[in-house]
Amino acid sequence: MSTRVDTFAYDDAIVRKFLWATFIWGLVGFLVGLLIALQLANPVFNFGLEFLSFGRLRPLHTNAVIFAFAGNAIFTGIYYSTQRLLKARMFSDGLSNFHFWGWQAIIVAAALTLPLGFTQAKEYAELEWPIDLAIAVVWVAFAINFVGTMVKRRERHIYVAIWFYIASIVTVAVLHIFNNLSVPAGPLKSYSLYAGVQDAFMQWWYGHNAVAFFLTTPFLGLMYYFMPKAAERPVFSYKLSILHFWTIVFLYIWAGPHHLHYTALPDWASTLGMLFSVMLWMPSWGGMINGLLTLRGAWNKVAEEPVLKFFVVAVTAYGMSTFEGPMLSVKSVNSLAHYTDWIIAHVHTGALGWNGFLTFGMIYWLAPRLFQAPLFSKKLAEVHFWIATFGILLYVASIYSAGITQGLMWRAFDETGRLAYPDFVETVMKLMPMYWVRVAGGSLYILGMLIFGYNILKTWMARPATYEVPLVTAAPLGAHAPEPHAAPAGGLVASFTSVKWHRRWEGAPVFFMVMVVVAVVVASLAEIIPTFLIKSNVPTIASVKPYTPLELAGRDIYIKEGCFNCHSQMVRPLRHETERWGEYSKPGEFVYDHPFLWGSRRIGPDLARLGGKYPDLWHVRHMEDPRSVVQRSIMPPYAHLQRKALDFDQIQSRVDAMVMLGVPYGDAVTNAPAMAREQAQAIAAGIESQGGPAGLADREIVALVAYLQRLGRDVRQLPATASAAPAAAVAPGGGK
Repeated sequence: MSTRVDTFAYDDAIVRKFLWATFIWGLVGFLVGLLIALQLANPVFNFGLEFLSFGRLRPLHTNAVIFAFAGNAIFTGIYYSTQRLLKARMFSDGLSNFHFWGWQAIIVAAALTLPLGFTQAKEYAELEWPIDLAIAVVWVAFAINFVGTMVKRRERHIYVAIWFYIASIVTVAVLHIFNNLSVPAGPLKSYSLYAGVQDAFMQWWYGHNAVAFFLTTPFLGLMYYFMPKAAERPVFSYKLSILHFWTIVFLYIWAGPHHLHYTALPDWASTLGMLFSVMLWMPSWGGMINGLLTLRGAWNKVAEEPVLKFFVVAVTAYGMSTFEGPMLSVKSVNSLAHYTDWIIAHVHTGALGWNGFLTFGMIYWLAPRLFQAPLFSKKLAEVHFWIATFGILLYVASIYSAGITQGLMWRAFDETGRLAYPDFVETVMKLMPMYWVRVAGGSLYILGMLIFGYNILKTWMARPATYEVPLVTAAPLGAHAPEPHAAPAGGLVASFTSVKWHRRWEGAPVFFMVMVVVAVVVASLAEIIPTFLIKSNVPTIASVKPYTPLELAGRDIYIKEGCFNCHSQMVRPLRHETERWGEYSKPGEFVYDHPFLWGSRRIGPDLARLGGKYPDLWHVRHMEDPRSVVQRSIMPPYAHLQRKALDFDQIQSRVDAMVMLGVPYGDAVTNAPAMAREQAQAIAAGIESQGGPAGLADREIVALVAYLQRLGRDVRQLPATASAAPAAAVAPGGGK
């Protein structure tokens, strides 16, 4: 029997790189979040600049926090823990560095393109097709590096943290590829392969599971490694970790459609999503219990160590979020909460509490080990903990209040049976005090982030002139027979005396990965296949026609300006919605919508039935200065649309892309620019005749007006002259 022992060193340089990226991008993401919070409290903070408007910056904030801050935190923890759990240096230093620099380049590309208005308009998947391709390449490099490290490991059994890393790597790849299938219409423009109902289903299959497999499973892996290490205690229950893992992987993937209750999505799909969401509560809390009970017998240490305080709040926030998520999936609750700030509060409890606090605790634990110097100040870490905790409490308490206020005001009727608050802007104004409290809470969280950065920087400055590179010795995998039930590196799990079948799987990581793929794919196809068969069963509406070339260009401007971040286009079959917005939305209305634009919140009114409600001049005035027609509006101005020339030449390529997707465009296939110019001239002449500015026929505002006036008219069958109402009809009301 061989007694050969290998000597090697771990690559901590890559961990240090990801650590610094986590802090830098986290600070950027939080500051952008503070700016858009200020913009909602007072529109003056849009500064009248198109690149800094709420619609452009909101996706920048979400992408920065999710993929830049949380993403780099994930990689920091994975690169550190994987090497030690597998007793092997990463498979390739070159791939590690390619992953690091490639990911940072993607973040920079996102930071440049999103404020410029290049977006796919899909929640958490806004980045355009060239960046999506780059993400796929970098993710594959990361996966190869990770799998290669597992293959050359010196630890026979893969520890629970590795299970969650595997699930994250595999599932994120599947989600990213299928949700981002699109037809390019230019260097930074594409249209989703799916339309309407199918696109909505696919987006929320992706969107909910991006939260699951990017913001949940990898952080659970980090919890299972760093919490036991910091507490110097084994994980509470090995059996519970097995149950937690496999139920999370299988159940989570079904839950996405609950985001689409009462929409045009068939009821069976959203109901199925609700049922699996409710079931998901149990395994989620299994993970929380496993984490908190790992600290049994160590509560005195928790009182003394800020690292453990961060972990306790993080796991508690995870438990709160994963209780609330299933609750919000229940239809009766969802009918009140959907489109309101309640959802924003829910998301931030997870992002700031679970992801943020786990990251802070992990980095405080890592910094002395990576920089080979004691933490500069435990007292500052304690101050950071209490400031950030209070900031979270202010933030979520105010926004929960705002969300419930919105939902109740929208559905309120007076004693005569009429809407109690028919003017939508009144429901927005009620939120202003709460929005200012959110600003205060977010500011405290950022103050904590600055204290955190100072503490880590001072620790780094105390590092030795040259880092010591400790050598590690371990026997190769086949050098000797493993002990029957041996615990993995670090002794992090209390008992392996049962569930032998799973122990065998842990010794075969490639097979383990295949089983994860099977669980994810089977659960996904069970919903996706019948949903896409629906395409042949969506009732067609004869009056629904493709957008004209000019309307298509206007829709693209609507997307570019991020209007979908504030406005929904989906009237649910609920009395207060049909009374306020009109006839409820039907699946057949959206067959030519690539992508769908149903929205996920309402800071402004729903636009599904907007067409013909106001004259063209009203829209021009509203976009130029929203408060000139809606006095209390918080909408940013879009005066630049009257100055910017519309690129008629690019319209043909966009119509061509739509034709490739099956949209029947007729004469527009060969004559789109001329058709667009003709419609633009007619609209511009009408605006001028109503007393509006002249010379708008070649400006972006005309295309946007054409699109807005089209919304809902196919199914409402308005008279063709509805948009030519007299100028006197321009009056306040109905704005954001």
